[in-house]
Amino acid sequence: MLIKDKEFKKFIGADELAHIVERLAGEIDRDYAGSDLVVCPMLTGAYLFAADLTRRLTVPCRLSFVRYSSYSGLGSTGRVDCTLPFPHDVEGRDVLIVEDVVDSGLTMRQVLADVRALHPRSVRICTLFFKPHAFRGGYEVDYVGREIGDDFIVGYGLDYDEHGRTLPEVLVIDNATDSQQ
Repeated sequence: MLIKDKEFKKFIGADELAHIVERLAGEIDRDYAGSDLVVCPMLTGAYLFAADLTRRLTVPCRLSFVRYSSYSGLGSTGRVDCTLPFPHDVEGRDVLIVEDVVDSGLTMRQVLADVRALHPRSVRICTLFFKPHAFRGGYEVDYVGREIGDDFIVGYGLDYDEHGRTLPEVLVIDNATDSQQ
């Protein structure tokens, strides 16, 4: 499938995504029973994942969206920008950050520093995808939907220059096709 100027191919279908979300929701329900939970999805990439995840949670939770960015096109800019910060009322509450993909860890390192400065009771990270070979974060990722390689992915909230977010499945860049162009 051509998205913008790159060829992509199917990587993970909607059924597998649903199974991953269901498993993660079960783990979070178990760990946060009786908690005062604030779920903080990272905009914009985690919005579909967070919507599906929170609909499957049975523990009561409040949503508070945050927005940090370090990507442009296919790669990191090396700079983390915050355009929608954490709310100040997370003090003393359990915070679950929901992310689409954790790769190098640069963005999440800044996110963690910012939220910890607000003195929550606890902070954990839930990510749909984790790239362990690229990770240099120095912190724990508590809930991982699936480990993946370093290939660029799009769909189910993830984008390529704001294209492909609304796809119901995840596609991976087709390096074989793309290199022939």
